[in-house]
Amino acid sequence: MISERDNIKTNSLSAWILAARPKTLTGAIVPVMIGTAWAWKIGGAENFRFFPALLCFLFAFLMQIDSNFINDYFDCVKGSDDKETRLGPKRACTEGWITLPAMRIGLVVTSLLASLVGLPLVFYGGWQMVLVGAACVLFAFLYTTFFSYLGLGDVLVLVFFGIIPVTFTTYVILPSTLQGVYPEVIMTSIACGLVIDTLLIVNNYRDRDNDKKSGKMTLIVRIGAKKAEKLYNFLGLLAIIFTIQGRISPDNNGWKAYVIPLIIYIPYIFLHTKTQRYMVQIKQGRELNKVLALTARNILIYGILTTIVVLIS
Repeated sequence: MISERDNIKTNSLSAWILAARPKTLTGAIVPVMIGTAWAWKIGGAENFRFFPALLCFLFAFLMQIDSNFINDYFDCVKGSDDKETRLGPKRACTEGWITLPAMRIGLVVTSLLASLVGLPLVFYGGWQMVLVGAACVLFAFLYTTFFSYLGLGDVLVLVFFGIIPVTFTTYVILPSTLQGVYPEVIMTSIACGLVIDTLLIVNNYRDRDNDKKSGKMTLIVRIGAKKAEKLYNFLGLLAIIFTIQGRISPDNNGWKAYVIPLIIYIPYIFLHTKTQRYMVQIKQGRELNKVLALTARNILIYGILTTIVVLIS
């Protein structure tokens, strides 16, 4: 098991694994998991296409790793990651585990691999898949280099970790006769984006003082710590409302349609609110990395429970 306390050799496999940030991959798998569940629910087993589902998972994984490499590289170049003052997990380029030239090659390779994996989706979803894939790669760069400094990172999370992966995963898995716009899928995709954004909120909550000093005006820097604590809790609970409302059809609005999924979500609600209280208790410092790990766990639990809720709707 690799530890950040180990003596990492420059450009070694261990260094690249740490740079990929495996703990962040829940943010990639959950939207695709939910989109896959909707495709199964809408089309049934007879219309479920396994290969595009697999491609969506692989594309999401590669894009998450690509985003992590991009973030690692550009934050090091811009000086946003200071080795002495950084509160978050250590970063490969800043620590010298991976050289900047090697990371440039790494992020280009992962961008190309993601594009190659996503390209066959054109055969399942049409030429517009090229535009979707290109937007994912482009905004992976723009997030770190531009939007995160303007406080717009949360908007990109909502779009690229919620709306786009959930809706387009559903779209490409379904056969052309069933492809279309489904309001319930859109509602769930928004909910998914809100839940995953809690991870960014914790990250920026922890780094708020350093971000302010470096001119990185994240949403948390703009609204302050108190409102950030409330926003974290609000987004997680609002997502449950969106998800439950999104799965209820006009002819199925009895009390059971609300109560049953709400009961299913009790573990997530409990863990989410408990994590928020822990976050408020800690307030600042490196110990907030524990809240980051707990939030990643909560996101995965939300994804599993949402998959269940979708399939029984």
